[in-house]
Amino acid sequence: MPAVVLVLACCLGAVQVVGVQVRLTDAAASAARALARGDTEARAAGLVLQSVPGASLVSERRGDFVCARVATHSLPGIFAGLNLEAHSCALAGGQ
Repeated sequence: MPAVVLVLACCLGAVQVVGVQVRLTDAAASAARALARGDTEARAAGLVLQSVPGASLVSERRGDFVCARVATHSLPGIFAGLNLEAHSCALAGGQ
């Protein structure tokens, strides 16, 4: 019985990790688009925090593109030490 509980806990934790990764990916895309259209980094960071509380945003310019890297280091549960991040770039408008 303890083995079944352990396997179930690992499966539920894995589903949680996948959910956070999807939210990070969406947040990175939203932040990159916001930065590309001229929004401030504070506004883009606000979008990120709405999607993934506790996440951090780092942006950079790569030629005509604005890229965003979103990371989180505070997963709850059995995967507490796991660091997740997502990257996205968007073509800067009017530059």
